[in-house]
Amino acid sequence: MTAESQPPTSNAPNSNAPNSNAPNSNAPNSNPSSSDQSSSDQSASPETLSWEGDTAGYLRMIDQTQLPRDLVYLDCRSIESVWEAIKSLRVRGAPAIGIAAAYGVCIGAQGPTEDESAFWERLHGAMDYLATSRPTAVNLFWALDRMRHRAERHRGDSIAQIRKVLLQEAQEIHREDRQTCHAIGMHGAELLAENSGVLTHCNAGGLATAEYGTALSVFFTAQDQGKQLHVFVDETRPLLQGSRLTAWELLQRGIPSTLICDSMAAQVMREGRVQAVITGADRIAANGDAANKIGTYSVAVLARAHQIPFYVAAPRSTFDLSLDSGDDIPIEQRAAEEITHGFGHPTAPAGVDVYNPAFDVTPASLIDGIITEFGVILPVTRDRIQAVLETNVSHSKGE
Repeated sequence: MTAESQPPTSNAPNSNAPNSNAPNSNAPNSNPSSSDQSSSDQSASPETLSWEGDTAGYLRMIDQTQLPRDLVYLDCRSIESVWEAIKSLRVRGAPAIGIAAAYGVCIGAQGPTEDESAFWERLHGAMDYLATSRPTAVNLFWALDRMRHRAERHRGDSIAQIRKVLLQEAQEIHREDRQTCHAIGMHGAELLAENSGVLTHCNAGGLATAEYGTALSVFFTAQDQGKQLHVFVDETRPLLQGSRLTAWELLQRGIPSTLICDSMAAQVMREGRVQAVITGADRIAANGDAANKIGTYSVAVLARAHQIPFYVAAPRSTFDLSLDSGDDIPIEQRAAEEITHGFGHPTAPAGVDVYNPAFDVTPASLIDGIITEFGVILPVTRDRIQAVLETNVSHSKGE
């Protein structure tokens, strides 16, 4: 589940949506606009996302492309700015993307018109537009479906009332994710022995969720229980989510950790330093195949070769039971410059061909367990997944 934008040099990238107003940061050389401004904060426990105000309010988020250099908050006041923030990975991680999209719908419901037909046209247009931001993280579509269903149940109500219930639904999605992450942490911590070495890939912490995280929630909970852990953090090329974000979160919590290059994972496993691997996921198919940040599949193969358990930590909202297997998961392709450039400078010869998938799919056969808010799905089989998810009441699609 899973920053991802190139470590910035100065100006923020612009959205390619027509007439968009990208959120601006207060990093050097940026120019905040009147509609989307930013603020800085040095809080020890920063909040990834928050809604400010009532139904006429706005979405505030950490600009994760600025970490770890600067902790910068963005204020998104337009639907275009929310789309751009998701697309450019200022907000990233499947649960956080879903929350941002839900609040984006609330922004899309704002506007001067009180004509009912125009309101519904604008509202559905906003949802369809947000759905185009990123294709792989299923939480995006799950959250938009919930918002759509909630709105439709109130057709005939006043526009003011519909705006109110939409904000309530977005806030409920936000609240549920906090609870979910804490539950995942509790279930996952039971899998870790005292003095374990654990390895993680990309960022599945509080920055990727409402709070606490999925994979990192396991580490945070184990720490709270008094267990001693040491976390090995893959830097996660090409966009360094591990080094920029996960290492930053672990340092904030005082958890002992070591940053390694992705290519070093096999060596630390061979040396006996790793007793478990835990990652997040952006979409999990009905058979248990899991899409996560590119490189996760390689880590799973290495873990199996070294007889180290490999776990995926993800909420119910990350499962897409409409997909038979990982072969059906759409894989986002990112810009070549994310590989050919770093920190504003070329790192590859001009004109070289580039293949840059943002995600890969780890087969269920390599996953020893999926840590959910309901417990650990083990073994990872189609029948077991269905039994666990159907046994527990889901709020999917606003039900």
